[in-house]
Amino acid sequence: MIKGGVMDFIELAGERFSCKSYDGRKVPEDKLGLILEAARLAPTAKNLQNYLIYIAESEEALNKVDEVTPCRYGASTVLILTYDESKVFTYPGGKYDSGFEDTAIVASHIILAAQSVGVDSCWINNIDPDEVKKVFNLSDDEVVVCLIDLGFRAEGAGPLANHHKRRSVDEIGRYI
Repeated sequence: MIKGGVMDFIELAGERFSCKSYDGRKVPEDKLGLILEAARLAPTAKNLQNYLIYIAESEEALNKVDEVTPCRYGASTVLILTYDESKVFTYPGGKYDSGFEDTAIVASHIILAAQSVGVDSCWINNIDPDEVKKVFNLSDDEVVVCLIDLGFRAEGAGPLANHHKRRSVDEIGRYI
């Protein structure tokens, strides 16, 4: 696990990329446990903890993943992240609620925790959420946010060619 200061985190965040080719090796239980623990510790609005994480590792479950997306890329584990829309915080004005953002924070914890324990990942948004709900027989109250591939990169797999091209801090941040 990462121990240390800011530079360790910046290095971790900079090295992480969306893996699009896995070697099929199973994610060890202890590493998956640490990744899920990081998800559990993620903050949510009013600490409602409205998310659910489904873990697809069996051949049957992974075949279902393949039915709903072409983006498993051979990963041995896929997490399905949802939230219960009956358990969200609705913001003043009533236009927005916390469900998607809470789940996105959980997903970010998962992706960065995976990197910290040497597991590659990819946020899959190439899905029809309603189809995922149907195929996995999820509750009507659940909203599917994303799937996350977990596994180990195949030989030769790496980031996209433009992965390290980033705008400067001055371009993305504005003092007001």
